[in-house]
Amino acid sequence: MNKPKVAFICVYNSCRSQMAEAISKVYDSKIFDAYSAGVEITREINPDAVDTIYELYGVNMEKSQKPKPLTELPDIDIVVTMGCGVECPYLPCKHHEDWGINDPSGKPYDEYMRTARIIEDKIRDLADRIVNKKIIL
Repeated sequence: MNKPKVAFICVYNSCRSQMAEAISKVYDSKIFDAYSAGVEITREINPDAVDTIYELYGVNMEKSQKPKPLTELPDIDIVVTMGCGVECPYLPCKHHEDWGINDPSGKPYDEYMRTARIIEDKIRDLADRIVNKKIIL
């Protein structure tokens, strides 16, 4: 079976969803393919998110990622909404979950670090559930 495709979705695809895509590629690229996208797109990834991911994981998101609309996603198996606070559009998938993670944008830098660690924990849990077939695809 091919690896499942996981899409991390939030409104602007500038912070949490981008962080999730990057962290997933660091830890769980053998288990699933990670993507991110947004409902409304900004021009750049949040600079504090870029700095956080580089500091914690050594990944320069500005070189490997960009804000993308939902229309640029391939067919997705698992959709993870980050906790937008708004109704996200329907995206066909086999499994959907909402992580309810607060957006650190505009907050002190330590909130970005905290958010990255929360995302990392949730990604590791998601990967574990995929491997142990707790998510039916």
